[in-house]
Amino acid sequence: MFSVAEAEALILDLAQPLVETESVKLEAACDRVLAQTVVGQLDIPHWDNSAMDGYAVRYEDVSQASLGANLGQTIALDVIEEIPAGIVPQKAVQSGQAARIFTGAMMPAGADTVVMQENTERVGAQVKIKQAPEKLRSFVRQRGDYYQAGNPLLLPGIRLNAPEIAVLAAAQCPEVQVYRRLRVAILSTGDELVTPDQVLQPGQIVDSNQYALAAFVESLGAIAIPLGIAADQPELLQEKLELAIATADIVLSTGGVSVGDYDYVEKTLDELGANVQIRSVAIRPGKPLTVAMFFNQVLFFGIPGNPVSALVTAWRFVQPAIKKRSGLREGWQPSFLWARTQDILRGGGAREIYLWGRVRLIEGEYRFSLAGGSHSSANLINLAQTNALAVIAVGQKSIEVGDRVLVMLMGH
Repeated sequence: MFSVAEAEALILDLAQPLVETESVKLEAACDRVLAQTVVGQLDIPHWDNSAMDGYAVRYEDVSQASLGANLGQTIALDVIEEIPAGIVPQKAVQSGQAARIFTGAMMPAGADTVVMQENTERVGAQVKIKQAPEKLRSFVRQRGDYYQAGNPLLLPGIRLNAPEIAVLAAAQCPEVQVYRRLRVAILSTGDELVTPDQVLQPGQIVDSNQYALAAFVESLGAIAIPLGIAADQPELLQEKLELAIATADIVLSTGGVSVGDYDYVEKTLDELGANVQIRSVAIRPGKPLTVAMFFNQVLFFGIPGNPVSALVTAWRFVQPAIKKRSGLREGWQPSFLWARTQDILRGGGAREIYLWGRVRLIEGEYRFSLAGGSHSSANLINLAQTNALAVIAVGQKSIEVGDRVLVMLMGH
């Protein structure tokens, strides 16, 4: 049986990134993973511009203006032009002159500083400078301050979200090369399972895993391929798995990975030539975890059928694999933080234990509160509205109220 850390390391070693890429328009690039180094052809800012409404001046003309020790010492300058944003200046600023300028407007030749309008007084065709800026080039955004053309702008392996999309737009990149979206097939096993729209008969269970895992997969930017329910018949299971490995990059199969008489997954994997790497992990919930690699580099996860176990296993082990295979260059593992528990957390035994609840930032520190009700791997109800899992180390018997606990954030 693998430890949690050993299982994570092995899974990440198996989960090699995609190589196939595609070009998408910028408006369709959100949440995709960049597959190229983007090099801009323009300096940003494109030219010197004003960061403030005020007056563009020569610093040497106004440096002595002061409202401090030399109260009342003002300097009068002739206003030669008004420059709104988007208008090219028509005149150069000479000694003793100023140009009225607005935020974002292009700096005129000759001017090297902006005086904010609050420190000025307009008198006819002149402006009185009442307070000099602190230094030369105050309130001027210089050309190339943020980025210089020809240098790497964005590197491959990052997820494109609002800031990155804005950068690409500013760099005039209407299309971008991204990794294709990862395809994840989802299969539920068990004669007892029915879909939500079927009439529930005695002994049957609604297959919630298919829907939960599809949402989990889509939240990571991958494409979920739900393959439905496979009855406990080896030939039907093999048929479903053959379809899965022919259409997906990763396969998630729930149930059938324990040691029951009707657990056929591992036998079917052997018949399909899969190389089984993991059969169990020292974690609760989620011990019966099967991880295998097929001949065509499709990564297989056989995760427990109990709904809480399925999701905990997905967050802890499947999520890093999806992130890495999707092309992300870092940040594959779940996010952890330390919090103070508001409940007694019980542990013990030879497995790492994960207890679900909510973490909140209260008075400057994170606090974890345990979800109410039974912490059974079959109790999906009290998992709703939780956002974190408290981690109890192997052999740790309890964590008392007010003590610090390591917390894994759910989702990504």
